[in-house]
Amino acid sequence: MLATSNLAIQFGAKPLFEHVTVKFADGNCYGLIGANGCGKSTLMRVLGGELEPSAGDVMLQTGLRRGRLNQNQFAYEDERVIDVVLQGHAELWRAMRQRDLIYANPEASDDDYMRAAELEGTFAEYGGYDAEARAGSILADAGIDERRHFGPMREVPPGLKLRVLLAQALFSRPDVLLLDEPTNNLDIHSIRWLERTLNDYDATMVIISHDRHFLNQVCTHIADLDFQQLRIYPGNYDDFMLASVQARQRVEAANAKARDRISDLQEFVRRFSANASKARQATSRKRQLEKIKIEEVRPSSRQNPYIRFEQGKKLYRSAVTVEKLVFRYPGADADVLQGVSFGIEAGEHVAIIGPNGIGKTTLIRCLAGGLRPSAGRISWVENAAPGYMPQDPQAEFDSKVDLLTWMSDWTGKADDDQLVRATLGRLLFSGDETRKPVTVLSGGEKGRMIYGKLMLTKPNVLLMDEPTNHMDMETIESLQIGLEKYPGTLIFASHDREFVGGLANRIIELRTGGAVTDFRGSYDEYLDSQGIDG
Repeated sequence: MLATSNLAIQFGAKPLFEHVTVKFADGNCYGLIGANGCGKSTLMRVLGGELEPSAGDVMLQTGLRRGRLNQNQFAYEDERVIDVVLQGHAELWRAMRQRDLIYANPEASDDDYMRAAELEGTFAEYGGYDAEARAGSILADAGIDERRHFGPMREVPPGLKLRVLLAQALFSRPDVLLLDEPTNNLDIHSIRWLERTLNDYDATMVIISHDRHFLNQVCTHIADLDFQQLRIYPGNYDDFMLASVQARQRVEAANAKARDRISDLQEFVRRFSANASKARQATSRKRQLEKIKIEEVRPSSRQNPYIRFEQGKKLYRSAVTVEKLVFRYPGADADVLQGVSFGIEAGEHVAIIGPNGIGKTTLIRCLAGGLRPSAGRISWVENAAPGYMPQDPQAEFDSKVDLLTWMSDWTGKADDDQLVRATLGRLLFSGDETRKPVTVLSGGEKGRMIYGKLMLTKPNVLLMDEPTNHMDMETIESLQIGLEKYPGTLIFASHDREFVGGLANRIIELRTGGAVTDFRGSYDEYLDSQGIDG
């Protein structure tokens, strides 16, 4: 069991959260959710013992082991992959390292060797003699090729580093497992592996994720951080959404009845308080009035931006044709894209999927004109006006201009201040916020600014590479609604299966060896065609 008592974190004058008393126990899996900036990651760091709370206590039941996902994917670049996993069991790793230092010391004393013997006992107690085999098995299950196990982490592609860190978190078989955004940078197949692993794992888990499908697959409870407080709901994310709406409706209905009752009692008191024969009854009604309470229904800290995309000029029939596209990065040993060919019709919503490193981003950058193909041809129709959202929009925000100035560049009209302010307002930027420099924006805020750019420029083709990265649930849901209503052509890459499933009417999967699977239909239909359980 992991529990908190009157927990509070305060930075500056305003508390991030307070009075958090909660128990995570019984092998349940808790999805920790809330708006961006509400304090989810901070709470996770407090639960993991990395950060001291401003007030209150965190209690881990005696004898239980706590494991957590390391967020720094580049913290172990010079260490062997297998050693990174072994470090997930701190006591085992410490005993092994101390023992090996003694054995490697030619001047070790008899006392040192006595200490080494004790360390051998600790090493054996924690299963050290089959530790590498267990670590290797977890890595293999995570899709890390055996040839990488004894090589340095710097040679592991960025898309696979998180899998190594997930293996590290699982290695010690912790009783309480804390995972902050474990699906970030994982492809769809890796997320499916993680779901199976967590569902088979016997531990109490607290998980932060913005992947709705993932939360539905693994969570038994939802921990909702809102109004600086934490409330636990039984069930997965869909169950929480239904329960939270119903709870609010019940409170509003009870308040409506209470207000009607208050009105009736007040009217009686007003009419008969001066009437001697009714004075006792009027006094009784006053006492009843004092007992009736209207429960506060506070607005949620969550906010949904309003996202709608239009197309300036409608396309008819074809949008783009790709013929035998080849791309190789300078100095690379192999092609990323090998003879890729397809045509996309106007109005199609096409999801580009495939494992990490297969070339999805490269393909979208080629379509957007940011990369020049090594061979082959990309032919856009004459009136095509593509708009592009990169996976990492950092390069778009290098200048020190404020939000209002940055967004004004995309209106196509001089001095259209009202339109720019309205667009920023729909994206949850208002007041003094519009005057802050774009360089200080968070990843999610930069993404919303790119949405605004595309809303103003009205492209008839949207090219979007992981458009839900760094976004909270509310923004993802608003974006999905906006894209569902978009009348133009959409070509996008995403690892969010709920997002892909809700938008795509065609799937193009890039496969190892240069193969391409082109399927016309929804994502669920595609999974069925491949014999895969979604």
